[in-house]
Amino acid sequence: MKATARAHPIQGLVKYHGLRDPELRFPYHDSISVCTAPSNTTTTVEFGVASDRFVVDGDRLQGRAADRVSSVVDRVRALADIDEPVRLESDNSFPTNVGLGSSSSGFAAAAMAAVEAAGLDLSRPEISTIARRGSSSAARAVTGGFSVLYSGLNDQDCRAERLETPLEDELRIVVGLVPAYKETEHAHREAAESHMFEARLAHLHGQNDRLKDALRSGDFDRTFDLAERDSLSLAATTMTGPAAWVYWKPETLEIFDTVRELREDAVTAYFSTDTGATVYVNTVEEDVETVESAVADLGVDTEVWEVGGPASILPASDALF
Repeated sequence: MKATARAHPIQGLVKYHGLRDPELRFPYHDSISVCTAPSNTTTTVEFGVASDRFVVDGDRLQGRAADRVSSVVDRVRALADIDEPVRLESDNSFPTNVGLGSSSSGFAAAAMAAVEAAGLDLSRPEISTIARRGSSSAARAVTGGFSVLYSGLNDQDCRAERLETPLEDELRIVVGLVPAYKETEHAHREAAESHMFEARLAHLHGQNDRLKDALRSGDFDRTFDLAERDSLSLAATTMTGPAAWVYWKPETLEIFDTVRELREDAVTAYFSTDTGATVYVNTVEEDVETVESAVADLGVDTEVWEVGGPASILPASDALF
């Protein structure tokens, strides 16, 4: 009972913030994201070993990190009606804890591999409800591409679904890597205590509707203008919570200014951040070299990514152990 899966991390477009239920990880509102490739997490899961063992990038997980993996594995064990210890090993192809969505691809790959290893026959939306127990963003990494996670208070409602859009082939993402460690769990825990939180909730239903409409119609500028503005809205909420989280660094703001200058020169470019200092710059193929060069000129390391697909099962030869 062993399987290996791969999943791509997400860039939040309309980002979720805060959890109604911190254990089942039900968010307060719908959220939309796009998976990024070739960045990925590869995870191998095997049932029937001596004891539970979870390893990520060579480090054995302890404490809260291990508990979050257990929440995914335990759900699979319950659905498959098995009570066997699990060995899970996971490798990331990109830096973690810098705002690149590593928890999304990590728990998506874990859920996908565990479901396969347990012999369950589930759809990706169903698997998304398992991945969500580790990280709400992981639900959208299971379904891949541009996806929405619907809010709800049960697994029938709170699950991810892929959104069809012609922008999948058009989008290029220049990553401006600003390596500052960040902690998302605490920010989610205190989200509702910000005086900006209710104001954010008040406009998010309309924001989600506008973004879905822009995606359906293939309107690149409207889609990523909305994502840029949502990044600012999210930051306003995190910065006004009890801990006054400020994730951005000087390089982050320099990239913002550069992107706005590029737009003044008719270059297609929009910035986006999640809870971190690293910046995604969303652009198109014809402008990607110009955008990457402008970001690199700031002394920031860059990568160019595209849209990633859904979580998938890999052949046995790709197993990590």
